[in-house]
Amino acid sequence: MSTRALDPRRLAALVRKETLQLIRDPSTILIAFVLPVVLLLLFAYAVSLDIRHVRLGVVREGDGEASQSLAAAFAGTRYFDVTPARDRREVQGMLVAGTLRGYVVIPETFDRQWIKGPRQPLVQIITDGSQPNTANFVANYAQGVVLGWAAQRSDARLPAGASAVTLQPRFWFNSEIDSRRALIPGAIAIVMTIIGTLLTALVVAREWERGTMEAIISTPASVAEILIAKLLPYFVLGLIATIGATLLAIHAFDVPLRGSWLALLALSSTFLVPALGQGLLISAVARNQFIAAQLALLSGFLPAFLLSGFLFEIQSMPALIQGLTFVVPARYFIASLQTVFLAGDVWPLFLPNMLAMAVIGTGFFLVALRKTRKTLDT
Repeated sequence: MSTRALDPRRLAALVRKETLQLIRDPSTILIAFVLPVVLLLLFAYAVSLDIRHVRLGVVREGDGEASQSLAAAFAGTRYFDVTPARDRREVQGMLVAGTLRGYVVIPETFDRQWIKGPRQPLVQIITDGSQPNTANFVANYAQGVVLGWAAQRSDARLPAGASAVTLQPRFWFNSEIDSRRALIPGAIAIVMTIIGTLLTALVVAREWERGTMEAIISTPASVAEILIAKLLPYFVLGLIATIGATLLAIHAFDVPLRGSWLALLALSSTFLVPALGQGLLISAVARNQFIAAQLALLSGFLPAFLLSGFLFEIQSMPALIQGLTFVVPARYFIASLQTVFLAGDVWPLFLPNMLAMAVIGTGFFLVALRKTRKTLDT
């Protein structure tokens, strides 16, 4: 019998055994192929960072032509659902009740101040600060509507041959400012975290619970062969799930893939190293499915969801939390996925991120290997 650390025939037999066990496990297939579809549907249609059709009151106290024109400018934008009023007392109660997110007051003196010029007439904007992000949007966009309206009216006053300064903003990589195009790549990273970390932790912990892990350890197979055989099927499963989720994102959710499949698969393969390594380490420490699942959610899923820049900007976090994000593999993977989808192959960005993920994954594997060897020695 071969005593080599890595015997090809022995390793192939172990991989075949783990693959058959994976295929026969309905929960694994469910998590690998059904859960990604559900998550992508949720992030595509139920979760959105875009603000559209915000309920806004527009109080027009005067009857002048300029007041009516500005009120029409608010009603004509797709970002606001306007509730017209003639007195601010009509909308104050609606703001307190949460029916409106803010209101704009066009005072009775607006037309007179506009005709006098060049002093800009006063327009009051009041927002509901209980939702700060929406309040900032309402204030900023309402101000933009007023400034845009004023610029158009000022152009009409200019003499022939004169022109006003015109600003033309350009949004690179996501010209439609569609948050779904940033959320879907991040959701793919979350899916891979679940497949890599959670599934690996549960499967290996289940082996310890049932006693089959001890039976495998008692065979001539080396620790390296056992670990490789455990992880290789889930590595392939993770890549298959990534390809399926990417095809779904491209064809069902209209998310462009401007980079290459080679870059996408290289990034995904590198990310699976820390994901699988973390799951293996959790199972080696816990050896219980319930505890392993809780540890995987706390140390894998939640950091990937909250501390990776997926939903919240890392730069806006406290300095201590920003430091913690450097050991979260999803931080590097999500930034790379968003780049390969929306910008293309930017290897100067990919390579440092891949190196960071590889280093973190190597650390997980070394600790897991040491822990497993200790178990074998006892």
